[in-house]
Amino acid sequence: MNINVNKGLSLALFVIASIYLIMAFQLPEYIFVPVDADLVPKLLGFSLLVLSIIFFFSKDVDTEEQKQKRVIPKKDALMLLGVLGMILIYITVLEVVGFVIMTGFFIVACSRFLGYTNWKVLLITAVIFSVGAYSMFNYGLSIRLPSGILPF
Repeated sequence: MNINVNKGLSLALFVIASIYLIMAFQLPEYIFVPVDADLVPKLLGFSLLVLSIIFFFSKDVDTEEQKQKRVIPKKDALMLLGVLGMILIYITVLEVVGFVIMTGFFIVACSRFLGYTNWKVLLITAVIFSVGAYSMFNYGLSIRLPSGILPF
């Protein structure tokens, strides 16, 4: 059997979906809720499983043009690594500094790193999104996000 890139990726996605589903079925069930917390992970796992099977059997010929598109330029790879580094810093410092400050800082830093230059729009977006998301989760949904150094 000829294994091209698409079939290899579909097999990898099938394994990931299987492991994900095994873990999703280990989530605890709650008896007093109509829709349990494990519903979405199970739906996502089954969806990925089905899509990986469809992807395996889809007909696609590996052309030279497709092979050239798969090569990631060094500049783009460095951009991806930079964003990954910012995400890791965000995750690491989130509890200490707090959601509002870190999310606002992350939006500004990541957008600037990716080349966005309009400071006014960038700062307004960062503040509105971080404060709005924090308010919605903490006060609307009663899901506590880390407040960090802020008094609220």
